[in-house]
Amino acid sequence: MSQNGNAPVDAYFQAADAVKDPPRTLGRALMKIGPGLILAGAIVGTGELIATTNLGAKVGFGLLWLVLLSCFIKVFVQIELGRHAVSSGETTLESFKKLPWVGTFFTWWWLLMMLGTQAQMAAMVGGTGQAIHRIVPGVAAQAGSVLGEKSFFASPDVFWSIIVALVTSTALAIGSYKVVEVGTTILVVGFTGMTVACVAFLPEGSITAADLSYGLSFQIPEGAIVAAFAMFGITGVGAAELIVYPYWCIEKGYARYVGVRNEGEAWLDRARGWLRVMQLDAWVSMLVYTVATLSFYALGAATLHKHTSGTGLPGSVSAMLDLLEKMYEPMLGKRMASVFISAGALAVLYSTLFASTAANSRALADFLQVNGYVKFLQPHHRQDWIRRFVILFPLLDLLIFLFFKNPVLLVTIGAFGQALTLPMVAIGAIYLRYRRTDQRLRPGMIWDLLLFASLSGFLVSAAFGLKDAWDKVSK
Repeated sequence: MSQNGNAPVDAYFQAADAVKDPPRTLGRALMKIGPGLILAGAIVGTGELIATTNLGAKVGFGLLWLVLLSCFIKVFVQIELGRHAVSSGETTLESFKKLPWVGTFFTWWWLLMMLGTQAQMAAMVGGTGQAIHRIVPGVAAQAGSVLGEKSFFASPDVFWSIIVALVTSTALAIGSYKVVEVGTTILVVGFTGMTVACVAFLPEGSITAADLSYGLSFQIPEGAIVAAFAMFGITGVGAAELIVYPYWCIEKGYARYVGVRNEGEAWLDRARGWLRVMQLDAWVSMLVYTVATLSFYALGAATLHKHTSGTGLPGSVSAMLDLLEKMYEPMLGKRMASVFISAGALAVLYSTLFASTAANSRALADFLQVNGYVKFLQPHHRQDWIRRFVILFPLLDLLIFLFFKNPVLLVTIGAFGQALTLPMVAIGAIYLRYRRTDQRLRPGMIWDLLLFASLSGFLVSAAFGLKDAWDKVSK
C-alpha cells in the first residue's frame, strides 16, 4: 500500500505515487545500493570461514581458479533475477510459480532446499556461541556454578547457543529491512578488512608465483572433487542467495520506484535507471565477497595446508578455531591471534545467521502466499508472517545444532543441496529473460552468452557432485 499518513508502506506493492526518478551520477547511485551488501553479509561467513578455508587447507592452491570462477559466474543469474523483479514487481517464487509445467514443483523444491540449509544455520549458531565463549569464558563458568556443572544448560556450547538464538529472534522480530542492511554491513566490514590485511602481511614466501600459477592451471587435485563441489555450491552467491536477492531489491524500493510496467517512455527511463543501480549493487557485492573469499582461501592454502597435511579442518567448532588461529600467528602473534580469530569468527558467522534468517523468513512467507495458503490483503499481513518465521528459524537451528554438532559436515550438507538447486535457478532466470522480461530491457548477445555459461558451470558442478556421491553410496 502507498504511503498515507502513518499507514505502513508495502514495499511489494507498486503504487503510482511511489515512483521516483533514478540517480543520474555514480556517487548518488552508490548511495542507493544495499541489497547486495546484505548478500555479502550472508555470503562472507559460511562459505569463507568454513568451506573455502577447509578447501584451501585440503588442497593448497590447486583450486584457486575454481574459487574465482565460483564468485564471478553466478552474478549474471543474480542480475537477471533482479532485472525481472525490479521491472515487474514480482518476487522470485511468484515468478517461478508461473513457469510452465514445473512452477509448483520448483516452489516445493525451494522449500526442501531451504530447510536443508538450516544445517548451515545450525553450524552458525554453534560457531557463534563457541566464538563468544572463547572471548568471555568466565560467563559460561559462572552460569555453570549457578546451574550446576552437570546441568545440560551449563555447557558452554549449549549456554551460548541458546543466547545467540534468542538474540537473533528478538532483533529480527522488532527490526526492518534497514536493520538487516546496516547490521550485516557492520558485521562483515571489519573482519573482511583485517583478513585482507593478514594476507598482505603474511611472511615473505608464504604465497609464491608458482603457487598462483598452479592455482590458475584449471585442474582439480586428486581426491578433492567433493570439497570442490561443496565450495562451488556455497561460495559466491549460492542458490539460496540468488533466490532471495529480488526480495531485498523489492524491499529496498527499486520496484516501487520504477512503478507498474507500461508502454510509456517515462516508465522505460525509470526502469533503465533503477536497473543500472541494481546492477551496480550486484557488482559491488561481487567485489566484496570475491576479495573476502580469495583472502580466506589464500590463508587456508598458505598456512593451514601444511599444518593439517591436507586433511582439512576438524569437525568441532573449538578445534576448528584453534587451527584457524594459526593463519594469523605470522602477523599478530599467538595471543593476539587467539583474540582476533574469535572476535572475527563471531562477526562473520553471525552475519550469515542474521542475514540468512531474515531472507529465508521473507521467502517462506511468500511461499505460503504464492501457493494459496495465506493472503496478504494488508501490509502488516506479510510482516506478521515474516515475524513468526524470524522467531522460529533460530530456535529450529538451535535444536539442529544441539543434536548434530559437527559444523564442517553441516555446512557441506547444506552446500550440496544448494549446488543441486543452482541449475534450476539458472534455467528459471533464462526463461524469465526470454519470455517474461520487457523486450526493451533485455540485455545483448554477450550478456546472454555469459548467462548460458553460468548455467553450464552449474550443470557441470552438479553432475560431478552427483557422480561422486553415487560412487561413494554404491561402494
